[in-house]
Amino acid sequence: MSDGSVLDHHSPYETPLHRDESAIAGMWLFLASEALLFGGLFLVCLVYSQTRAGGWAEGVRHTNLTIGAVNTLILITSSAVYTLAVEAGRRGDNRGVVRAGLGAAGLGLAFLVLKGVEWGQEFSENLFPGPHFALHGPASGAAALFYSFYFLATFLHGMHMVVGIGLILWICRKARQGAFSPAWSTPVDVVGLYWSFVDLIWMLLFPLLYLIGRA
Repeated sequence: MSDGSVLDHHSPYETPLHRDESAIAGMWLFLASEALLFGGLFLVCLVYSQTRAGGWAEGVRHTNLTIGAVNTLILITSSAVYTLAVEAGRRGDNRGVVRAGLGAAGLGLAFLVLKGVEWGQEFSENLFPGPHFALHGPASGAAALFYSFYFLATFLHGMHMVVGIGLILWICRKARQGAFSPAWSTPVDVVGLYWSFVDLIWMLLFPLLYLIGRA
């Protein structure tokens, strides 16, 4: 089975290095476009957290800080574990890629499960913006606005998590087939870039949605 280090005659790339550099550059370009998406969301959140500080802080105080903090630790650990897969791929250790990849994917799944539990609590407490929104008073409108951004941001991040887990499982499948070698492990690196980006997004979301105004 080809390890991907040799191009076939139908390849649009001049050399294996050209192909690998194009893959890395393509992922960076994709992440740049995603950064624009989340960057706009972050900017709006920051503006409203200052211009409607009372209602925003009221919403923040009703988020589950414990689950948010645990999920933050889970994602940091997951990214650290996936770096072991990257190093294993560069050594040609396909078993190491599988072990670290499954560990990272398992932690990602744990993150989603906890987020689902948190969402379930929030829906049961009528914290989803709508006619039965639980928070009342003069700042209720701003609190509802906070939760609109909260659910939108965590949903978008969750969808990126699902995609990332799927990509990691694909890497594990390739590794089981013995696809990676010291000469070629670019897909492991590319997925690592994506997974690190998902982790970074959460590092920015956590203070915005759980900490600002909580005290």
